[in-house]
Amino acid sequence: MITGTAHALILGGTTEARQLARTLAPVPLLRVTTSLAGRVTQPRMPEGAIRVGGFGGPGPMAAWLTEHRVTAVVDATHPFAAVISANAAAATAAAGVPLVALRRPGWRPGPGDRWHHADDLDGAAALLPGLGRRVFLTTGRLGLAAFAGLDGLDFLVRSVEAPRPPLPRRTRLLLDRGPYTVEGETEVLRTFAADVLVTKDSGGPATAAKLTAARDLALPVVVVRRPPPPPGARTAPDVAGVVAELERLGCLSPGAAGTCP
Repeated sequence: MITGTAHALILGGTTEARQLARTLAPVPLLRVTTSLAGRVTQPRMPEGAIRVGGFGGPGPMAAWLTEHRVTAVVDATHPFAAVISANAAAATAAAGVPLVALRRPGWRPGPGDRWHHADDLDGAAALLPGLGRRVFLTTGRLGLAAFAGLDGLDFLVRSVEAPRPPLPRRTRLLLDRGPYTVEGETEVLRTFAADVLVTKDSGGPATAAKLTAARDLALPVVVVRRPPPPPGARTAPDVAGVVAELERLGCLSPGAAGTCP
């Protein structure tokens, strides 16, 4: 093990996580490790060291942080990855390692938008029967059981990889990965003859084009609110904000090992 260096662990899987790894990789005497959950079979790989798979809970994660002399953890997971975010908060608190959460700003409705908010996927499913029959569902491949009982609706489900059952009985799959364009999203909505769009408030530009397309087509959108950031974490809206926070904490300096608060 290399000693006398700072060691940043990035909980990744997002575009921002890869951008952060690329930004931190050239920093002298800084080791960068990105942890991927391993749920996607062909993830886009970041620069630096990589570990794949879960930690097994807060306790094993705290032990890993201590063993590998991690001086800072950046939670750059998806805004809806609530379990890993909670585990990271508990693990860093136990190990005495600072935690910075990279949380891209959420989307905000503009003129002409017809948004209906829900607190979770079950709430989103409850809204659909009153909004339309043909649903473009873009909440990912997990949690689709919430919509499985809506037998009277037709679904177009988009995800990077095929979801597992249970699924709505009348479901078509669209396997695709962003970023997307307004023209492409408009074509998808028109070809499917969608009545309503369902999305999580992921934020960021990579998947925001569908909101513009829905607005242009005067379609209602069900938006699932994001969970709060992990307790005890410092938050930053982008990569530059994370770097500034780590620099302020002194976690990127060569002598950070064992001294970063």
